[in-house]
Amino acid sequence: MAPADRDAVASRLQAGGFFWLDIHGPDAEGLALLRDVFGFHPIALEDSEHFGQRPKLDAYDDYVMLVVYGANRDEDDLVEVHCFLSGHYLVTVHHDDCPAFSDLRTRITTHHLHTDNAAFVLYAVVDALVDSFFPLLSEFDERIDTVEDRIFQTPDDAQLQEVFAIKRTLVSLRKVIAPERDLFARVATGMVEIPGMTPEAERYYRNVYDHLIRISDLIDSYRDLTTGAMDVYLSTVSNRLNAVMKRLTIVATIFMPLTWLTGFFGMNFGRLVLNITGWTAFLTFGLATQVLAVVVMLLLFRKQGWS
Repeated sequence: MAPADRDAVASRLQAGGFFWLDIHGPDAEGLALLRDVFGFHPIALEDSEHFGQRPKLDAYDDYVMLVVYGANRDEDDLVEVHCFLSGHYLVTVHHDDCPAFSDLRTRITTHHLHTDNAAFVLYAVVDALVDSFFPLLSEFDERIDTVEDRIFQTPDDAQLQEVFAIKRTLVSLRKVIAPERDLFARVATGMVEIPGMTPEAERYYRNVYDHLIRISDLIDSYRDLTTGAMDVYLSTVSNRLNAVMKRLTIVATIFMPLTWLTGFFGMNFGRLVLNITGWTAFLTFGLATQVLAVVVMLLLFRKQGWS
């Protein structure tokens, strides 16, 4: 944070008008700005330095700290945002990129969406973060359908790994969506105080809560679908294995009488050696009996429905 920016922020604070400051990847100077200019509590600053917090709302003297999550196209598909809100400012801090904020800045600048009210600006930020989950979940829906179709065609280990990867991501999403949903249930009903909250603003926060319920339901349904896809994979592999074992068993069963016949006529008994001579005996005992045994067994298999 450059000294000029630091002085500009301090001037805005002294002017008393409401403003939104977004800090991406705070360094030592950025944290010093939060500590020295805004005077945030050391515990709140520690959370913003290390991140990895559950969705929560902590109230301090004249401001609140809110931890919320949105979707992001990175390794864990999540972006954690810490919001410091008072009646004069909203400070958002995040380490990852936050694509939802790009469109939000345009909307606020173009339409001036209650930019003078703290609760409405926070609502706009939270609503953008929550709505960013819907495109991500739509992609999961398409991925699950694609994996299921491929499993029905030719199941392999790559598809199973894909199912496990989707399920792990959904579990990670569930860990943040569930507490965030519970948090905004309390905010929407007025159980927790937010600067600038009005009865009209509570209606907007109830809309956020409704979206979080929908997202939670979608995550649960997609987790069920991934579990079903795993069951389909295991069932398909088991059926294919059973079909292979059935064919091998039929082949082995056919060769059992052939092995017995060739073994019997290959024994060196004097009567066999002296009396079975010539091509006629060879064709009759050596080949015809084996062909007859194979035909009889195939007819028996077909009658029993085994082939």
